[in-house]
Amino acid sequence: MFRIEAGVDKERRDLLRARLRETNTAASPVLAALRGTPGERETPLHLWALDTAGGLAGGLVGHTWATWLHVTYLWVDAAHRGAGLGTRLLAEAERIAATDRGCTASRLETWNFQAPDFYRKQGYEVVCVIPDYPPGITEYTLTKRLG
Repeated sequence: MFRIEAGVDKERRDLLRARLRETNTAASPVLAALRGTPGERETPLHLWALDTAGGLAGGLVGHTWATWLHVTYLWVDAAHRGAGLGTRLLAEAERIAATDRGCTASRLETWNFQAPDFYRKQGYEVVCVIPDYPPGITEYTLTKRLG
């Protein structure tokens, strides 16, 4: 006998996350070994490309966690596409992740109309395809070994 409720509740969300983390830590020696180490925390990694006027020409937002770089956003203004800026941003994020943060791999998600071919050219491999996410669009998850 349970009552199911719907609604945003940050306190319950945090409690649920803590309990899931405890359960996962107890079940996984890998996650247990991460607890209390610098690798346990997500560390933001943000890069910005500015044009000569100081405007945003492109950028990359991601984070590192548990020897992985996760690229959340990579964007280049249309006026600067094709000049290698996206390649430079991604390469610099990978360099920082590998050299400064000890990352051995990178992951990201992209849609079929965005940049799956660009990421393949950068050495990424498709590891997951989700058709119709959202309807009419295909989402790809790609990964790459660093170093």
